[in-house]
Amino acid sequence: MTLVTLAHPTLDIWDEPAPDHRERIVANSQDRIAWLRARSRGVTATDVARLSSTRALQGVAVEKLSGTGFGGNAFTDHGRTREPEIARWVLANHGIAPSSDLYHAHGQPLHLATPDGVRASGSTVILCEIKTTSHAWRSIPRSYLRQVWWQQYVLGAERTLVVWEQHTDFVPVAPDPQVRWVERDDNEIHVLVGLANRLLDLMSPDSTSSGTTRSRWA
Repeated sequence: MTLVTLAHPTLDIWDEPAPDHRERIVANSQDRIAWLRARSRGVTATDVARLSSTRALQGVAVEKLSGTGFGGNAFTDHGRTREPEIARWVLANHGIAPSSDLYHAHGQPLHLATPDGVRASGSTVILCEIKTTSHAWRSIPRSYLRQVWWQQYVLGAERTLVVWEQHTDFVPVAPDPQVRWVERDDNEIHVLVGLANRLLDLMSPDSTSSGTTRSRWA
């Protein structure tokens, strides 16, 4: 009798389940020095929100390398003050807990994001992003959508609840914020990851030999 050996197919590493997002925490914004240091080395959702063109890419790279000197203003101060209050509303009404952890993407230690809220049920991850604005939004600004898609990529999330509170002279115009769900878009993520890798190259010409593994999305 002839024995036949069947070879099992070899799975690509990206077909394997990604580690739990909680295993990829880099820092927490409560430790601001460590959080800022980690963010400065990689590409964050805030950086990606600005990657709308090649010129913008170069501008972000310069700021990442030299700093901006921007310490905040009345609008950012208002946002920091209101965010915890809005986060409590989100938890009570949508069950998404506030988060201040900085995560890196699976296999990508320099692809970073700090979502405002995270809810995990089994392998399903849902995020929340909170904004304050003095303008009435007809739709979510494109820069914020880039930020949301990047966070989804980093944490492996399927959807994000974008929550925004409009104010006039820093007084909320309504008792409750407005919300809209944004679904994961892998086509947009593919583009953003490519831009992020170009940004890393501009930040460090030797980044490809520094141990950073390029993403399957690039």
